Amino acid sequence: MPAPRTAAAVAEPVVVPAGTTAADAVAAAGMPMTGPRAVVVVRDPDGRLRDLSWAPEAEVAVEPVSVDSPDGLNVLRHSTAHVLAQAMQDLHPQAKLGIGPPVENGFYYDFDVPPLHPEDLDKLEARMREIIKSGQRFRRRQFADVAQARAELAGEPYKLDLIDSSGGFEASEVMELGGGGELTVYDNLDPATGEVRWSDLCRGPHLPSTRLIDPRGVKLMRTAAAYWRGSEANPQLQRVYGTAWPTKDGLGSYLRMLEEAARRDHRRLGAELDLFSFPEEIGSGLAVFHPKGGVIRRELEDYSRRRHEDSGYEFVNTPHITKAQLFKTSGHLDWYADGMYPPMQMEGAEYYLKPMNCPFHTLIYRARGRSYRELPLRLFEFGGVYRYEKSGVVHGVTRLRGFTQDDAHIYCTPEQLQDELASLLQFVLDLLRDYGLTEFEAELATRPERFVGKPEEWDVAEAALEQALRRAGLAYRIGEGEGTFYAPKIDVHCRDAIGRSWQLSTMQVDFQTPVRFGLEYQAADGSRQQPYMIHRALFGSIERFFGILTEHYAGAFPAWLAPVQVVGIPIRDDHAGYLSAFVDRLRAERIRAEVDTSGERMQKKIRTAQQQKVPFMAIAGDADVAGGTVSFRYRDGSQRNGVPLDEAVAHVVEVVRSRTNAGPSADLTPEAG
Repeated sequence: MPAPRTAAAVAEPVVVPAGTTAADAVAAAGMPMTGPRAVVVVRDPDGRLRDLSWAPEAEVAVEPVSVDSPDGLNVLRHSTAHVLAQAMQDLHPQAKLGIGPPVENGFYYDFDVPPLHPEDLDKLEARMREIIKSGQRFRRRQFADVAQARAELAGEPYKLDLIDSSGGFEASEVMELGGGGELTVYDNLDPATGEVRWSDLCRGPHLPSTRLIDPRGVKLMRTAAAYWRGSEANPQLQRVYGTAWPTKDGLGSYLRMLEEAARRDHRRLGAELDLFSFPEEIGSGLAVFHPKGGVIRRELEDYSRRRHEDSGYEFVNTPHITKAQLFKTSGHLDWYADGMYPPMQMEGAEYYLKPMNCPFHTLIYRARGRSYRELPLRLFEFGGVYRYEKSGVVHGVTRLRGFTQDDAHIYCTPEQLQDELASLLQFVLDLLRDYGLTEFEAELATRPERFVGKPEEWDVAEAALEQALRRAGLAYRIGEGEGTFYAPKIDVHCRDAIGRSWQLSTMQVDFQTPVRFGLEYQAADGSRQQPYMIHRALFGSIERFFGILTEHYAGAFPAWLAPVQVVGIPIRDDHAGYLSAFVDRLRAERIRAEVDTSGERMQKKIRTAQQQKVPFMAIAGDADVAGGTVSFRYRDGSQRNGVPLDEAVAHVVEVVRSRTNAGPSADLTPEAG
């Protein structure tokens, strides 16, 4: 993938003279060749990553890439995946190789091998340390032709399948073939003798040597079953997941993050806080939201509705099923049928649960004639959709089979496209900030190999999306060939409180749907013109956004989102009536408040409120009743005693209505005084 297109600083270019290697030039420039900031590959003028052993035929300026950069980490992890595969075949010579790409925060490798056990990972790690410490060199070698590749890899059926098919993987699975149509292999060489210790079909690039892998920064995490090419019709392989970091400290930080992520797991918190559940009677990937979860959903949706209304969106509503013809017209049955639920036969017609809202909104646009004066027309819906996800990828509320998209479709003139995209992207970022997310980056996904429409239309759409990113000043990468079949898109990623990246909002420019549905508008000169169409999902889905926020806040939602905002805790039972009157005043201000009238002791009631992550605990005893006050206890354990009732009500109302998104441990107390 090309470098990020941002204003961030990059390494100074280094000139590689003809006939010398990139390693020679980097060393001559005085750049580190070992350690946690070592240069491990270079990027050529075309954006392609090259091994340090690369020797260009003509003088060229390259960008050094350090191991602690995103691309450098991928190279480190890809090289470590090769070490894992070598260790696997050393310990299990019968193992056959699948693929072994870097992934976010780590790598994996698929093997055709009998089921592995936890003790097998320990043995593999030990063998990997031996390989790493031996200092084997990585050498790139190009096959002369397919026949040579097939002969050398005759014992690796999955590699032969890769050679024969030359494709078929999703972009995330990283084809193990050489770039530019080349078939390349990487050999691991003995540093003393130059003897080949192990080889793998791979496009690279790789580290110069295993000595650049710190064995203290490598750990194998787990195993899982994985079908070859992701198809249940193919053999089931054993996938080994691992992680690799430039230093021991990097690995330690990552493992601590995983511990914190487990503590924040929305599935666990959803049960503990009584937010949602997944009854077996309903089915996998289908959630039900309980009253407290329903409150949070309502608050998320209500605020979003208000913001959309303020920005000129019009609300629509569409059914959950439709005749098959709608998805034939839209193209989904040709391109997306595997992700749809099977059809239902009713009254002699086929009906489908909808996986998308866009065809329905397009019919609303087409329901009557449109004038240029109406454009841009912004249609918005919280629309329920259904996608037949495989059970292995269903995950809590962040990957469901039935969910609610906050879907908008915008129809505009060609002249309006650029400004509409720029304002839309700013609207997306501002609204996400309102929910407490502040760190963003984006990916611009461009035309895939299989697409509909004209290349020149794709060029216009991609240019408009990239200009919107530039106007927003948002850091972004180019995902070459990763657009959908009908449109390029921007995916907005955000970082949560513990640094994880989540893909959230999506924007697509679609020239194909208006053609398929024959959309028109009357232009100022009276002619009939075709509108441009923008697809946009801001949250992605309400359920997924709910899960992300649950983990971001570790269940301690800011006061405006908390299902219970105030709980009254009487010191004795006879103080409950006094607190009930206080709670009534709060409820009159539309504050979600209640009194704990259970038979538990006061200390137990406080612990229960803390476990339920209630922002405000209002405690009252004899002194409070006599003085007309309450005492506040906050989530972080701090207290404020003897607050007059009027002031206490105003304090709660101010915090809730200010919509502050203070973190889960933030002190909600006002300044002392």
